Amino acid sequence: MTTKIICIANQKGGVGKTTTAVSLAHGLARKGRQVLLVDLDPQGQSATALGLSPSPGVFYLLTMGSSPQETAFFQSLIRFAAREGLWLMPGDQQTMAAQTVLNAQDRPVSCIRESLARLFRPELDYIVLDTAPSVGGIQERAVWAADLVIIPTATEFLSADGTGRMVELLSVLQERKLWRGALLGVLPTFFDEQTRESKLTHETLGQTFGQSLLAPIHRATVLRECAAEGLTIFEKDPDSRAAQEYQALTDLVLKF
Repeated sequence: MTTKIICIANQKGGVGKTTTAVSLAHGLARKGRQVLLVDLDPQGQSATALGLSPSPGVFYLLTMGSSPQETAFFQSLIRFAAREGLWLMPGDQQTMAAQTVLNAQDRPVSCIRESLARLFRPELDYIVLDTAPSVGGIQERAVWAADLVIIPTATEFLSADGTGRMVELLSVLQERKLWRGALLGVLPTFFDEQTRESKLTHETLGQTFGQSLLAPIHRATVLRECAAEGLTIFEKDPDSRAAQEYQALTDLVLKF
């Protein structure tokens, strides 16, 4: 199996991107896969969610050259996430500076894919990319780097509108930038069947995206508690509905 890159992205914040990225990465690792989680969000929340500290690994990954010495340096910044099979390339606020460098140098849309390729090794099965809501050219380049894209979207009207723009970006990348990846699906998050807005938004998403709409992740207090405690849902409450739902997402990804 060659290393597969999965990007978690949406142009709107607060839709559960980091929770999804961390849960999926750990879910894949629990299935015996070797997984690298790359935190492209300047907030560095993937590290925090795993009980680690943010650091500028991604800054060096995106800005350093391709010499053997430089490659060895940023490879040394990968951190074991204290879960079997799971590793982290952390990010922090310096990721914003990396974007400035990429844009100033007019780096091609393929540059993140090329940087990530230097992290490939035979035993690495997946790279999961956590992205910021909109970090200029970083998000576009991260999506282009991916083999598969998952778009989390909160089941509320404003979030659903942003999802449409994200799907349009994928179409533009395919048509104009020769992106060869694909949309794995739109993932409804914070779903609450007792709330009228949530139900109506979910129905609208189904009408808009059809078979591309994935099974929803329900709103759950335990998911917020996970982030605060530096635990994944599989560690905090493996028998919860949230854990079962993220396990189902993991099983789906394994089929691709």
